[in-house]
Amino acid sequence: MHTPTAPAGVSELTPRLIRAEIFVVFAVSLGASGLVALVRLVGALTAPKELRGQRAVLTPSLAPGRPWLDLALQLVDIAITVAPVALVAYLLVRSGESMRAIGVDAREPGRDLRRGATLAAVIGGTGLAFYLAVYAAGVNLTVVAGALPDEWWRVPVLVLAAAQNGVLEEVLVAGYLLHRLAQAGHGPWRSLVISALLRGSYHLYQGFGGFVGNVVMGLVFGRLYQRWGRAMPLVVAHTLIDTVAFVGYALLHGRVSWLP
Repeated sequence: MHTPTAPAGVSELTPRLIRAEIFVVFAVSLGASGLVALVRLVGALTAPKELRGQRAVLTPSLAPGRPWLDLALQLVDIAITVAPVALVAYLLVRSGESMRAIGVDAREPGRDLRRGATLAAVIGGTGLAFYLAVYAAGVNLTVVAGALPDEWWRVPVLVLAAAQNGVLEEVLVAGYLLHRLAQAGHGPWRSLVISALLRGSYHLYQGFGGFVGNVVMGLVFGRLYQRWGRAMPLVVAHTLIDTVAFVGYALLHGRVSWLP
């Protein structure tokens, strides 16, 4: 793949610089999350309780008993967590490109929505069945999709958290990473495996099921990115999947017997 010409005053984007850039981006974002998730998994495995007797809370309260402070902290946390997307946008511009290079734009809204909704329906339903299976097998923690207080802002914050996940993960792990690895000379399948393993790594805190399920999701999403050249359908799909999971859990937990 052609390496873009650097703008005046900017160093040429060589494979060595690309590798360094990737390291820096993920050292301050999802790569760091993967390291934390690994340590948390070790802690869960060495705890007295079995895995499914422990909880992995995805959207916890940040100030229990203080709803307005909790809301403020939730919004600040979402903004900080999604900040690496701005870093990626800046780095793409520095290399003479833009977010359009990874298909993060509004050129094809209808197609992006259709593709994303279809993908969400397939992956979301399969993912729920897989989670229930690995939970029953005892190789996963009990995933608590939401533990926010029953306030008026609970659902909006859950939707924002879902959008944060969709934007952060698909822009960085699908679009940016696969784009840069291709520019560094890595083959499509090697790049795909690297991307999928990274995606699985920062879900290790959920247990082995969370790791395997997200590696598989990463292979599917990554391959579709390589075919479409667009991250937007993946952002839509991921956001829809997490919105249904977060809001659905908040509405159904304790009311249905099949949901742990």
